[in-house]
Amino acid sequence: METLVDKIKQEWAVFEANANAVVEKGNKAAGVRARKASLNLQELLKEFRKASVEAAKK
Repeated sequence: METLVDKIKQEWAVFEANANAVVEKGNKAAGVRARKASLNLQELLKEFRKASVEAAKK
């Protein structure tokens, strides 16, 4: 689960950097990257939820 949390942190950093570029500078290409990162985050968070539910059962 530690590895999964690290992946989430890395993907969040990518999302945050690109989202800030869109908001502050109007960078359209960064918007595409931010949207892609948000989809990746969604999948990683689903994995985390499954893993945490399994860990709670033990």
